[in-house]
Amino acid sequence: MFDLINGLPVHPLVVHAVVVLLPLAILGAIAIAVRPSWAVRYGWLVVGVAVVACVFIPIATSSGEALEHRVGDPGEHAELGDQLIWFALPLLVLTVALVLLARRKEQGKPAVGPSFLPTAVAVLTVVAAVAAGVQVYRVGDSGARAAWGDQVSGTTNDGPPPGGPDGDDS
Repeated sequence: MFDLINGLPVHPLVVHAVVVLLPLAILGAIAIAVRPSWAVRYGWLVVGVAVVACVFIPIATSSGEALEHRVGDPGEHAELGDQLIWFALPLLVLTVALVLLARRKEQGKPAVGPSFLPTAVAVLTVVAAVAAGVQVYRVGDSGARAAWGDQVSGTTNDGPPPGGPDGDDS
């Protein structure tokens, strides 16, 4: 299902949604954790971006598996990509909790749970955001290496590798 669109692999197309939206959700989650007043104003926007990113992750994973059948095993990239959803979902849940706590406070409703709960949720949100950011980087780096590593590593800024474009010294 998530293999080709007009003869092009879906994976590199869909992956860009994850690569853009999940880091935006990460930055937004950190921002509303650090500035709770922003959670009321921008919180649902951050949650929406995180939801869309979470929807695209399984599509990227599925299309990556389809691409793997066409071009071969990408190694570590596939394993890391499969794990990404487990970093994004806690970020989403904690961001929703952060927004709900902030809105409850703004509406003047009594606090839920212990008094340190909003601070604890904010700290956990930042930890989850940093972890998700590291995982996004690891997935992207391993994917770039799987796709381009052998083609780019032999070149320099000064031109083709020694011995001509095909690497033959004779």
